[in-house]
Amino acid sequence: MKKIEIIIKAEKLEELKDELTNCGISGMMITNIMGFGTQKGYTPMYRGSHTAVNLLPKLKVETVVADNIAQKVIDVAVKVNKTGNMGDGKIFIYDVEDAVRVRTGETGNDAI
Repeated sequence: MKKIEIIIKAEKLEELKDELTNCGISGMMITNIMGFGTQKGYTPMYRGSHTAVNLLPKLKVETVVADNIAQKVIDVAVKVNKTGNMGDGKIFIYDVEDAVRVRTGETGNDAI
């Protein structure tokens, strides 16, 4: 199993959710986050003065999937979020040793 964390712009969420659901994922978690990467924020004009905004609002979409669909999920996430501009996001992939569904006691792929 793989845990996939996808960092995205908020406006891409609905399209990403639809595409991931079509890939066969069974669930996801979404968290509001703030951060910066290569983009390093931006400097807007506010009431006549420049204000540095170093942390940008993003969303973190997390899902755990079976190994056989992990690459498909990653490919879809890249396709949906890629604009070619800075700030398109990042994807992190982790190995998951095991999962347990608390309600039934199922483990492994059956639990996800």
